[in-house]
Amino acid sequence: MPSTPEVLFVCVHNAGRSQMAAALLHHHARGRVTVRSAGSAPADTINPAVIEVMSELGIDLSREFPKKLTTDAVEAADVVITMGCGDACPVFPGKRYLDWQLTDPAGKPVDEVRPIREDIDNRVRTLLTELLPEHPGDQR
Repeated sequence: MPSTPEVLFVCVHNAGRSQMAAALLHHHARGRVTVRSAGSAPADTINPAVIEVMSELGIDLSREFPKKLTTDAVEAADVVITMGCGDACPVFPGKRYLDWQLTDPAGKPVDEVRPIREDIDNRVRTLLTELLPEHPGDQR
């Protein structure tokens, strides 16, 4: 794995789960991981409830937008994490693929999106310890 691992989060619309995961990993990694997100069929905008629950953590997604999944993005990633995009994600040898079974926040009120955010946050923190086992706190 390169000195800065690259992670790609993929869901169908890139309007909820993958956006939260990318923002949380970016936040926790503090520049030590390159993070991208994309969708196999991107929506026009990010889910407003997702923007709201992320702002509660001080993470601003209001300027983000859903992005189209490209073969290049998958090829560049060390780890590809899918979230309900089925077979739409191209598979390359040598990549680490994870499939996170997460509730889709689409159409859900903020109170139902918060637990999804917390689930993603826990998974992201675990992933970060796998990607950067010497961090946080190890001052070698």
